[in-house]
Amino acid sequence: MAAGYAELLRTRHAARLLVGTLVGRLPNATAALAVVLFTRAEGGSYALAGALSAVYGLCTAVGQPLLGRAVDLWGQPRVMLPSAVLSALGMVLLAAVGIEPLWTAYAAMVVAGLFTPPLEGGLRALWPGVLKRPERVHAAYALDAVAQEVMFAVGPLLVTLSVAAWSERVALLVINVLGVVGALSVVVSPPSREWRSAPREAHWLGALRSSGMLVLIGSFFFVGLALGSIAVAAVAYADTHGGGMVSSYLLSALGAGALVGGVVYGAREWPGEPERRLRVLIGLLALGYLPLSLVPGVVGMTALTGLAGVFLAPALACAFIVVDRHAPRGTVTEAFSWLVTTFGVGAAVGTSVVGPAVELGGAAAGFAVAGGGGVAALAVMVAARRFLLPSGIRTGEGGGAPVAGGPAENDRNGAAEPGFRAGHQA
Repeated sequence: MAAGYAELLRTRHAARLLVGTLVGRLPNATAALAVVLFTRAEGGSYALAGALSAVYGLCTAVGQPLLGRAVDLWGQPRVMLPSAVLSALGMVLLAAVGIEPLWTAYAAMVVAGLFTPPLEGGLRALWPGVLKRPERVHAAYALDAVAQEVMFAVGPLLVTLSVAAWSERVALLVINVLGVVGALSVVVSPPSREWRSAPREAHWLGALRSSGMLVLIGSFFFVGLALGSIAVAAVAYADTHGGGMVSSYLLSALGAGALVGGVVYGAREWPGEPERRLRVLIGLLALGYLPLSLVPGVVGMTALTGLAGVFLAPALACAFIVVDRHAPRGTVTEAFSWLVTTFGVGAAVGTSVVGPAVELGGAAAGFAVAGGGGVAALAVMVAARRFLLPSGIRTGEGGGAPVAGGPAENDRNGAAEPGFRAGHQA
């Protein structure tokens, strides 16, 4: 297992692109914590801190698909680096001016959010050309999903250490300087400079004109909702089971489960069509969320949250494969960005709707929201499965009969798994 990942990372440019992308995404992964700490240090309320973080998150959700489309049109260096610099300047403005006047702080969040570079989608567009072999690309998607879990664990620690060593203002600046350095490392690499999207049909909907993409977006909105609700429900559970550290145990177990699941999933090549496999993985994910509402003792609850996380990284990795097969030609970066954005918006919605549930029914009701999100994600996949039919049995856009042996709607190569060939570029 480890040898397979080591071979992948020894591929020329692979380790640099993965590390550079993770470092470049640190500002986004740590923004909520860094902005809250800075706002509180400046004398602002938790309400103001939450509002600033919400504006940043909303603007990121708007900007990612738009910047992804720009990358598909004009290439990575022309979009990624300028947007990373502009996003960092938004945070620099907040650090320099503080929270007064308020309009400046909000303007800083708008700029920082809108111009957050779509590094995640960009990396997934680069993998096929860098790794060449389909099984390596599949493993890279799984490794990428695992690396995200590490980044979201390490990022807040870096913020905390920077605050302890210097101040909240310096922490904000350091994280965003690192983000620009990471983006620079990616865009000056040969794969990023040489990558070109396939010619695309001019259409204002871009990646969203694919019915398969709409199914994925709908399903992963509810997956994100489930995860967002778990974060809040874990805090409510801790309040009645021994204090704040208990919530850390639960969330750490959730992340550890995702790490284990992603590593195991990416270590082998899976047979069959990824569309069918994704439906099974979403079902297993929902099955893992449902028992959380039982809220047993701390040890049992920690075990349940660990199991609930096992299928998250595999589902994400498989979804990336399906995105590439169903994204309209020339829109792959935008398509990946839509999936990432929808996942994040779902998480934000989850954190907001779970509050009233916790107020009414305690932690059990909060975890029930997570279970409901998982079931809704599966329901979308099942109800709309005809839009994600594998190659050979999918009807045409005009509603005609299935074409035997033909590729899926947007699978440019007609390959069964995972839809890549040597030299394939988006």
